[in-house]
Amino acid sequence: MIKLRLKKYGKKREVSYRIVAINSASRRDGRPLEELGFYNPRTDETRLNVPAIVTRLKQGAQPSDTVRSILAKAKVFEQVNG
Repeated sequence: MIKLRLKKYGKKREVSYRIVAINSASRRDGRPLEELGFYNPRTDETRLNVPAIVTRLKQGAQPSDTVRSILAKAKVFEQVNG
């Protein structure tokens, strides 16, 4: 199963995350199928590749809880249903 989840990168105490599509059996920082966005929790900066995320969700990818809340704030689910 394909999951949309966060991949950790950056320095210690200055961490950022990439939103990636990855096989659910892969480890957290493993090789992703596709990078779909960026999230920085310190500045609350978010950059999303919305068309690619919508495509993955329509294919049946399941977002993690954190990614689901990020996508809900960006109103991506409205585009999937619409």
